[in-house]
Amino acid sequence: MSPTQNRGLRYKLHDIIFEADTFKGKFFDVVLLIFIILSVGVVMIDSVPEIHNNYPKALLFAEWFFTIVFSIEYLLRVWTTIKPKKYIFSFYGIIDLLSVLPTYIGLFLAGSHFLMIIRILRLLRVFRVLKLMQFLGASRLLLASFKNSRHKIAVFFFFIVLIVTIMGSIMYIVEDASSGFSSIPKSIYWAIVTITTVGYGDIAPQTTMGQAIASVIMLLGYAIIAVPSGIITSEIINSSKQNRSNTQVCSNCNFSEHDDDSKYCKVCGEEL
Repeated sequence: MSPTQNRGLRYKLHDIIFEADTFKGKFFDVVLLIFIILSVGVVMIDSVPEIHNNYPKALLFAEWFFTIVFSIEYLLRVWTTIKPKKYIFSFYGIIDLLSVLPTYIGLFLAGSHFLMIIRILRLLRVFRVLKLMQFLGASRLLLASFKNSRHKIAVFFFFIVLIVTIMGSIMYIVEDASSGFSSIPKSIYWAIVTITTVGYGDIAPQTTMGQAIASVIMLLGYAIIAVPSGIITSEIINSSKQNRSNTQVCSNCNFSEHDDDSKYCKVCGEEL
């Protein structure tokens, strides 16, 4: 095969494997999703002792069949991409790789094949396959909102860590070991459980002072729950004003957030 034919084949395969707006591309992704669902189902039923003991060979065959199929698919994705590193270190690239590694690792480490359940994350491709653009756009909007609010959330999380550390330490001083507050780490654990309104009840303050402090933490917990929601909601509103989505994927850099009428990639200028 000449270099020109080789290049042409790569472009054709790229359109089939990465694009979801063509018949062949959609057919490929639908079949892929069916295989993903079946492979996840195999992993699930393999964890049932009765089925695992009665059909070991069939389950092993199915496991290796799907692993080989996904391995070939992964290698094709790497080969058809002009810049393989872009795909390999992308979110989907890492998930695709992790979905096939457990079976091979299982040759040396028993039980690791159950990690294949991570394949279920590949079902995120359903947004592109079924062209559910409103959902794809919503997922991108949510991810962008998390990314834009990460600094505020980090500060908020640090503030919560300080609160539970201080409150836990105070409860360790106020209560005694017979109440369950036998150490500062365990008291901090109680503070975390209380401030998040989980309330396991395995540790509870017995003194009046301890119960008063616990009441303050409980009330504080209700207020704290609303803060991250407010931060993310604010970012969603800001991001939604600029959000646009498209199914076209650049064959050079794998950038996919193009306008509907884009003919060239926004990032590298490659023709779409």
